[in-house]
Amino acid sequence: MTNIVLATDGSPFSDAAAHFIAEGKLLQTGFTVHVLHVAPEVSGQVRAFVSKETIDAWHQEASDKAMVSVCDILGAANVPFERHALHGFAPERIVSFARSVDAQAIVMGTHGRGSFFNAVIGSVAGRVLAQADCPVLLVKAPAKAAKA
Repeated sequence: MTNIVLATDGSPFSDAAAHFIAEGKLLQTGFTVHVLHVAPEVSGQVRAFVSKETIDAWHQEASDKAMVSVCDILGAANVPFERHALHGFAPERIVSFARSVDAQAIVMGTHGRGSFFNAVIGSVAGRVLAQADCPVLLVKAPAKAAKA
């Protein structure tokens, strides 16, 4: 079985990537999409005052919210998918997960902010692109979707 990783942050850019897959624009068929959301870790100071159960529930809630629209898009197109809620540093977790399922590709929406902005604040997509062992497909949302 061929595996594709679709990393989402819940934005219209991620939705554009899901539409790209749902519309059959990949060059092959017969794959499973692993929808992946990575919630950031909380600081040690937060962990000192908030229970592990509460933090775990927060991570799950954040991931559920971020994944709902892309899962709806894929489901409506009858594209087989699995959901995966992770937490940590997003680029590392995305690349590690892709390796663990022997992904043939990673698909991500991109904000397309430009190299200067990314140099200042960093880019998850750019870091994934630099570290991934498999092809990384970056899908830019149409201008009208990006403003939504």
